[in-house]
Amino acid sequence: MPGTTPRREDGSGIQFGGDGANAGYTLSAQVFDDVFEIDRTLGRVRGYLCDGLLVSRLLAFQCPRAVRVDPWPDSVEGLTRLRRHFTITTLSNTGMAVAVAIVKHAHLPFDAVLTAELAKLHKPAPAVYQLAVDYLGYRPDQILMVACHKYDLRAAGKFGMRTAFVARPLEFGPGVRPDIAPESWIDCCVDSFTSLADRLGAV
Repeated sequence: MPGTTPRREDGSGIQFGGDGANAGYTLSAQVFDDVFEIDRTLGRVRGYLCDGLLVSRLLAFQCPRAVRVDPWPDSVEGLTRLRRHFTITTLSNTGMAVAVAIVKHAHLPFDAVLTAELAKLHKPAPAVYQLAVDYLGYRPDQILMVACHKYDLRAAGKFGMRTAFVARPLEFGPGVRPDIAPESWIDCCVDSFTSLADRLGAV
């Protein structure tokens, strides 16, 4: 639950104490949707753009090689620390070619790139979350879904994954106030990937 302290046991994973569900799990970070910033003629769109139909409308007309997306300031450091201890992957609604292009340009240290295109559906369809199970070989309860939008975490939680919310106040740009309040049903709430790494003991 939010505010609890994770602990490592036997090198097998991270446990959130005090919530009655203390099985270790491997972090499979769905963070691709949280880390990016793009400038467009429509204005600056941050974070959320790599999710759902929004990304299709913004990027479908572009060649993936032309995608130039810069990460959130905490992304590379946080992901690098997390990758030392866990397997981390994208799980985005964007297409595979665009995802690969963005990850490559931003030098994001993911172990794998998974997108909803592989399931031919979009989140929050359960088949998209099943991709992480099928391709990485972990049970849902061994996977921590990390996102800055709560609908994604709610669907992942129903699928059986653990959840972590990264608050991004500028997710939609400076003129919009997204819902960044902590929720009791989310396992871990932080304000950056470096904070998440701190919570999970990833140094």
